[in-house]
Amino acid sequence: MRVGTGLVTLAAPRALNDIFATAMVESMTEPLGELSQEDLEPPNDQGWARLLNNKKALLFGPGIGVKDGAKSALWWLLKNLEMPWVIDADGLNILAEDTDRLRNAKTPPLLTPHPGEMARLMRSDTATVNRDRVGVTRSFAQEYRCHVVLKGARSVIATSDGRVYINPTGNAGMASGGMGDVLAGILAGMLAQGLGPEEALKLGVFLHGYVGDQVASSHGEIGLIASDLVEGLPQGIQQLKEDRYPITS
Repeated sequence: MRVGTGLVTLAAPRALNDIFATAMVESMTEPLGELSQEDLEPPNDQGWARLLNNKKALLFGPGIGVKDGAKSALWWLLKNLEMPWVIDADGLNILAEDTDRLRNAKTPPLLTPHPGEMARLMRSDTATVNRDRVGVTRSFAQEYRCHVVLKGARSVIATSDGRVYINPTGNAGMASGGMGDVLAGILAGMLAQGLGPEEALKLGVFLHGYVGDQVASSHGEIGLIASDLVEGLPQGIQQLKEDRYPITS
């Protein structure tokens, strides 16, 4: 919502709905059935159609867990989803169990792994990923027909057709819990507003790091937390609109 998405709906197991509805007063909530405690029961085809009706983009993964219900939901979305989407966090952990499903995704998703998650997707190790961040990210995006941002110092963006970009913004203070969730939300919000996958990745990753740099410059890198970035997004977007950001080489 802080990047300009007018309406956001959080779908989660019914037992958690009251918590989310109280904590996030600006967002809509959609209570889903449950297979077990904190594991959602995926909707049937008609339920998915109702849930996705009039939506513009989808984010799957943060906090969803890796139980059977979450797995079934992801497999359905890979096969059927017809809107732009982002897979992050637990969604990536589920995907790592059967990465080949990506090749036949109806709508190629945006993936947002850190090096450890990327290693699991590749059935490799983190050292291998970090030895060739550009090559690994490009190869994966092309092979599995998706779009990828490999997070970390100088995040690497690769599109399904092999184009690669290196992001110049961000700082070490952003290596704290929840920062990746903020990035995933930024990307989904931009997709919902009509940006294509490549444009959303380039602008979203840049904005995420830029706002992190702005907050760090005023408060310091130590103690930088994800909610600091969320609060700084409107001002950061305004500064970018007014071309008031420094470019250094």
